[in-house]
Amino acid sequence: MPSSVSANQPFDLNGLKNSAEEIVTLAKAEGASAVETSLSIGRGLSVNARQGEVETIEHHRDQGVGITVYMGKKKGFASTTDLKQQSIKETVKAACAIAHYATEDEFSGLPDKDLLATSFPDLSVYHPWAISADQAVKQAIECEAEALSYDAEITNSEGASVSTFDGIRVLANSHGFVHGYPATRHSLSCSVIGEREGNMQRDYWYAVSRNPQNLENAASVGAKAAERTIARLGSQGLSTRKCPVMFSAEISSGFIGHFISAIRGGNLYRKSTFLMDSLDTKVFPSFVRMHEQPHLLEALGSSTYDAEGVVTKPRDIVTDGIVQGYVLSSYSARKLGMQTTANAGGVHNLTVESGELGFNDMLKNMDTGLLVTELMGQGVNTLTGDYSRGAAGFWVEKGIIQYPVEEITIAGNLKDMFQGIVAIGNDVDLRGNTRTGSILINEMTIAGQ
Repeated sequence: MPSSVSANQPFDLNGLKNSAEEIVTLAKAEGASAVETSLSIGRGLSVNARQGEVETIEHHRDQGVGITVYMGKKKGFASTTDLKQQSIKETVKAACAIAHYATEDEFSGLPDKDLLATSFPDLSVYHPWAISADQAVKQAIECEAEALSYDAEITNSEGASVSTFDGIRVLANSHGFVHGYPATRHSLSCSVIGEREGNMQRDYWYAVSRNPQNLENAASVGAKAAERTIARLGSQGLSTRKCPVMFSAEISSGFIGHFISAIRGGNLYRKSTFLMDSLDTKVFPSFVRMHEQPHLLEALGSSTYDAEGVVTKPRDIVTDGIVQGYVLSSYSARKLGMQTTANAGGVHNLTVESGELGFNDMLKNMDTGLLVTELMGQGVNTLTGDYSRGAAGFWVEKGIIQYPVEEITIAGNLKDMFQGIVAIGNDVDLRGNTRTGSILINEMTIAGQ
């Protein structure tokens, strides 16, 4: 069995593949009718700096293996972080023992063999960053220094951080599937505090990319963190009212995430969603389209197959406002009498098609209303669609930001909010697995003073 790797040492992909195949063989010898295993090795560097001084330098080394076995329709799972052969054998035996005592589930099992990926194009997701701890510290300090020098009202800092990670994961099952590939993820962030007339505010900014060459530079991240913090100084409350609400691009992905959760297989077969039986139903206005793009080069959500090895394909989830498909794994699909949508582990570069309006044009379109830039709390009920969350942002009149607001709650029902989308901006945030611009909703309730 392979052992963990040191920094800059190439990953032993073939060694991991061989180990995965050995695990399948061992489990079959123990009586398993089907087997799936996932092995991973990762390493990273994280640096945090505050007030121009190093706070932490961490080197990460992670490894693990998960083993799922099926004894007919009985399932057992066990895992370990020790990749030595003896530990692997014991973990296989543990998974098989658990399966023997498990309750039968007619829907359990591996994905259908003919749905597994058979070709593996290079999606350019591996771009290691040859950055030393000293260099990372320098970038973090530069980032924070830019933020602190941005304005005299920036009075303190929560620090800046630089992190880099590269790892490899191999997936194998008893259908003969075995594949793995390395991937990277790098980030830079900064958070600062501002003060004006005794009122203090904090805000932050971050950059993330698979390719370090595409990261926003340290000075820019620091300046944006400071700019956002200064903009929040002097925040006021609002009286209770109903008005248009615009979610900024960086939080719109969470809003779209509520829709994805509502059409996820687990919530559907448990009947715990307000979007039951919503296939071929008009949930959004006609101009709304959402689609997966799993094969975009260098994108954070790109993969040729899902967590089960099922091949991913570009597909529309919403077209002309109508739900075209759910978000299903093999298990949830069987429970629903459907076929997996290759979404075990989540969606892949979910893209909300944007309109022609930029951020400022979206504000003009709203005219008077609330721009939300931060949400707090978890007040979203997937069963009923009821939505109520703490919020902060800016009050807008005649398309122009007037002043920052805080200590308010925005409320509505997701069904009405989805149907009430007026426009989707072209200010698309690419820093996550959901790609969307700002979203304008015709009306929500604002609970304030």
